[in-house]
Amino acid sequence: MTASDATPTPTFTDVAITAPSPVVSVKPIPLDVPGRGEALRVRVSAPTTGSALPVVLLSHGFGSSLDGYGPLADYWAAHGFVVIQPTHLDSRTVGLPQDDPRTPRIWRSRVEDMTYVLDRLELLEAAVPGLGGRVDHSRIAVAGHSFGGQTAGNLLGLRVLDPVSRTEEDLSDSRITAGVLLATAGTGGADLTPFAAEHFPFMNPSFAHMTTPALVVVGDRDDSPLSTRGPAWMADPYVLSPGDKSLLTLFGAEHSLGGITGYEVRETTDENPERVALIQQVTLAYLRHALGIGSAGWTSAREALSGSTSPMGRIESRS
Repeated sequence: MTASDATPTPTFTDVAITAPSPVVSVKPIPLDVPGRGEALRVRVSAPTTGSALPVVLLSHGFGSSLDGYGPLADYWAAHGFVVIQPTHLDSRTVGLPQDDPRTPRIWRSRVEDMTYVLDRLELLEAAVPGLGGRVDHSRIAVAGHSFGGQTAGNLLGLRVLDPVSRTEEDLSDSRITAGVLLATAGTGGADLTPFAAEHFPFMNPSFAHMTTPALVVVGDRDDSPLSTRGPAWMADPYVLSPGDKSLLTLFGAEHSLGGITGYEVRETTDENPERVALIQQVTLAYLRHALGIGSAGWTSAREALSGSTSPMGRIESRS
């Protein structure tokens, strides 16, 4: 792509957003979780300046780790957020065998990782030089991509029909008041391919109780091999959940949404820096709005991306 080919990225201004700050990042911070079998390794990134910093818990996609999602984690941290990234048991860095007895419940252990991180927030805060006393524990959001989107969704009220117990349990956390779900799977059952139904029986979510406000981000070319429904499947978290929700549809985007999973990573098949920049700005604006910090940027984003006037994407919302 040449400079002349690139689509200019809209800018969504918020008078309260200052220039990016330098970021300090500490990893791995090991947490000893009883019964987990492996230490929970966590990365914490935060701006070197500012106080009353809100928190985003970021759940990685299948196989990734605390080292992933730099384009989002770095951007959010540089603009005033504490970003916390746990490494779940499905990470390639853990190397859990497929026949490990923990494998069938990995979807559940991911949610437990996130709640444990929240339970140890003060400990994590103290592990980062200069961060102590600068975190706003009353403003916490969750974000996740792909499998991480389901994990984040569980904390917002999404329920999974557990393939072991055959029950649905409420795993939402009242400490979390907003979410961002990126390329997150839709409903199960007949909507799954035979491969997905056999290998991922936990992909059977219900969105009926996912009431916490959230921004759902999808690509209109994210044609998952796990579903028979095509890209529309990824919009289910927006379409089927109640309450205050927004949907950002990115034109031409595949599952990596232009490259949010990392800088120049191999799995990005639709590399597009302008698209990533758009996601950075829209998600930041949404998080600030949803956590009650400032809404000017979100208002600007919704106005710029309403209807079908933008060549990059579209925002629609409901409450």
